[in-house]
Amino acid sequence: MVTPYGILNRMRRGRTLTRDEVWSVVAGAADGSWTDVQLGAFLMAAAMRGLDPDETRELTLAMLESGDRWALAAEFGPLVDKHSTGGVGDTVSLIVLPVLAACGVSAAKLTGRSLGHSGGTADKLESIPGVRLDLDRAGALDLLDRFGMAIGIATGGIAPADRRLYGLRDRTSTVSSIPLVVGSILSKKLALGASGIVFDVKTGNGGFFPDVEDTRSLASSLVSISAACGTPADCVLSDMNQPLGRWVGHAAEVREALDFLAGDGDPRLFEVVAAVCRKASRLVGAATAQKDIEAVIATGAARQKLIDWADAQGAEPGWTDALDLAPVEAVVTAAGSGFLEAVDCRRIGNAFADACRPDRNPNRIDHAVALRYDVRLGQKVERGQELARVYVRRDPERLRSEVAAAIVIGERIKAPPAVAE
Repeated sequence: MVTPYGILNRMRRGRTLTRDEVWSVVAGAADGSWTDVQLGAFLMAAAMRGLDPDETRELTLAMLESGDRWALAAEFGPLVDKHSTGGVGDTVSLIVLPVLAACGVSAAKLTGRSLGHSGGTADKLESIPGVRLDLDRAGALDLLDRFGMAIGIATGGIAPADRRLYGLRDRTSTVSSIPLVVGSILSKKLALGASGIVFDVKTGNGGFFPDVEDTRSLASSLVSISAACGTPADCVLSDMNQPLGRWVGHAAEVREALDFLAGDGDPRLFEVVAAVCRKASRLVGAATAQKDIEAVIATGAARQKLIDWADAQGAEPGWTDALDLAPVEAVVTAAGSGFLEAVDCRRIGNAFADACRPDRNPNRIDHAVALRYDVRLGQKVERGQELARVYVRRDPERLRSEVAAAIVIGERIKAPPAVAE
């Protein structure tokens, strides 16, 4: 008989769990038959000894089967999903889906909220006045039929076991376990049921894993476990040693996405967008080249896709002109002359997250708080030169000083590429 005690005892002795044992853990998380103490012990054992690929696959499948499966591609036809491991100033998802849709590659994404120092796509999109992000299967299919793209927050029926385990991971210091991260991400990605998934895995100090080897291990595991579960996948490794775009902030990043889709895009951001689009397209047997991306931007087709999606989701008329910045500004200037040597991207992300929630209420976000980032690693700067500008409602010095402390002026360096090999 499979029991919590027996499973935990096997893990303590370093034994590999069978399929039935892994599924028993997940069933216990979903139906409440495993206590928080028992699940916490499982998570700690998994984090300390690791899970092998078979165990990770079974954990993923069990969490997937604990809830609803939308299987969108089975009904709609070929479509891709895109997932980012989270970054700072990361507007890639807001841009990639409308670009792909305008290029004839249908795309869908169930998105999440901010996590730690990383901004969530859902929070950014909710800065659009009136927009609704609740999405069920019928709504996703309708959006795909009308616009070739669908974005939203999933119903509570998807991967309910993961929700309980996810909450306990934060309390048991097991958030950074790669097998647990992979199982959590994929159980929700696979539930959507795309034909293929492309992962944008962030590297550098602003990534989920600052260590490059951990980052590569995560990317490899996401791709291989997804394939083992029956869904082809690919990944892009993108640099997060500095904010990716020119802006950090919920409303500001939506504005930046609109500007990008109007032809005013940062070159580093364009490089990541192009890499993700190319790999996403290949997963469904299509080909999206740089000239195709440039064409749908030049004609306005991609920007219109984003606008049409938002309008369909209840955005107020004229919303593209209503993405305001907070009114109080403060400037970050260079303390000396030299070169931009380093940026503590995680520190900037954490400072921004705090500034967005001045009353510490996680359910109240000031979408207008923003940071404009004006320089790039390796760039020569002069004493007193403006490096960044913050926008808040009060106490600008707090955010300004955090951003200033995160920027190091020093020796000339070779800036890392936006997309790593």
